[in-house]
Amino acid sequence: FQLDQNYPNPFNPETTILFTTPERDHVRLIVYDLLGREVARLVDGYQEAGRHSVRFRADGIASGMYFYRIESGSFVETKRMIVMR
Repeated sequence: FQLDQNYPNPFNPETTILFTTPERDHVRLIVYDLLGREVARLVDGYQEAGRHSVRFRADGIASGMYFYRIESGSFVETKRMIVMR
């Protein structure tokens, strides 16, 4: 599994997140604010093996730091991103 840093970062209003899965598996990709509240659920389902790209639009959320976290089986990774208005 691999979770890449979003680009562009910082961003306004849209960014792209890339991740790679070595096999078909259930994947969750969720964006959280600094308090740990879920802001957006970008992926929540089975993904085929390979490289995947997801766009995140920051419509309706404040400027600041956010975290995106991927979970798949025992793999968990979190990265941060910055929304600038």
